[in-house]
Amino acid sequence: MLNSTGLSHEQASSLLERLVNQVDRVVLGKRREIELILIAMLQGGHVLLEDIPGVGKTTLVRAIAASMGGSLGRIQFTSDLMPSDVTGVSVYRPHKGEFEFRAGPILSNIVLADEINRAAPRTQSALLEAMEERRVTVDGVTYPLPKPFLLLATQNPLQFEGTYRLPEAQMDRFLMRITLGYPGSEYEMDMLGRHQSGSLVEALKPVLLAEEMAGMQRQVRGVMVEESIKRYLVTIAEASRRHKRISLGISPRGTLAWMGAAQAYAYFHGRMFVIPDDVKSVAAAVLSHRVTLTPESKLSGTTGEELIREILAHTPVPVSRGSVRRASS
Repeated sequence: MLNSTGLSHEQASSLLERLVNQVDRVVLGKRREIELILIAMLQGGHVLLEDIPGVGKTTLVRAIAASMGGSLGRIQFTSDLMPSDVTGVSVYRPHKGEFEFRAGPILSNIVLADEINRAAPRTQSALLEAMEERRVTVDGVTYPLPKPFLLLATQNPLQFEGTYRLPEAQMDRFLMRITLGYPGSEYEMDMLGRHQSGSLVEALKPVLLAEEMAGMQRQVRGVMVEESIKRYLVTIAEASRRHKRISLGISPRGTLAWMGAAQAYAYFHGRMFVIPDDVKSVAAAVLSHRVTLTPESKLSGTTGEELIREILAHTPVPVSRGSVRRASS
C-alpha cells in the first residue's frame, strides 16, 4: 500500500526506524519516549514533555526537528510573552499603503513551546486555535498552519517558581504527556563523552521529509479498529468516570484520541490493524493527564498513571482477530 508520497508501509517503517535510531544517538536511554513522540506525530497530535529542567526535553525536540525536513519554530514562554508573539502580527507598510502579515513561530511544521507554563493563561490560550483547528486568526484573517503541524511543549513542575497551571481545555488538546526522568548512570557517562566536543544536534541530517510524514498521517487513518477494540476503549472510559478516586473521567475527546494513538502505534510497528496491546501501550501517555483526581487521591500521592493502569488491570481484554492472526503467525 502506497501513500500519497509513493512510500509503501514497509518503506515508511524503515524511515521511522532510522529517525528513531538517529535521535536515540543524541538523547541516550530515551528510545521509548522518542517512539511515543513519533507515534503522536503520526496521529497528528501534540505532546507535552513534563519534567524538571536539565533532563533533555529541549534537546529531544530539537533532535527530532533536525531529523525531519520541515520548518522549526521555537517559542520561549515567559511571563511577558504576548499572544501576537505566538501567532504573528499585521504590520502596516506605508510604501504599499496596506497591512502585511508577519507570521509568528507557530506557523511552522514543528513548534517547540519551551517552558509553556511560564506564560500567563491569556498567552497560553493563543495556542488553542492552532492546536485544535490547525489555523490562527489575526485581525480577523485566518491563516492555515503548514502540514504536518506538531506542537511539542515542555513544562516544568508546578512547584517551580514562576509557573502557571495550564487550563484543562489546553491540557486536553495534548495527545500525550510524557515524562523523561533522569538517565541511567551508564547513559549519563556515555552522554558526557559524546557531548564533550560540542552539541550533536547541529550535525543531524533530515531522515524524513515533511510531505512524507503528511502522507504517513493519511495512511494511519486507514488502520483498522475492530468493534471489540472500540468497545474496550469505551468500557475503560466509562470505568474512569465511575472510579471513586477520580472526580472527572476520560472525555469522549480522550477516547477518540486514544483510538487514534493506538492506530498510530500499530502503524509504527508495521501493522494496519489494532490489537489490544497497542491500546494498552499508549494508555498511560494518552489518558493520565485527562483524568482529574479527587482531593483525597492527590493528598495520598496517587497519580493518574497509577489509576489508569489499575483500571486496565481490572478490565477484560478483548480477543480480536488481529490478536489471533499474530498468535498463529
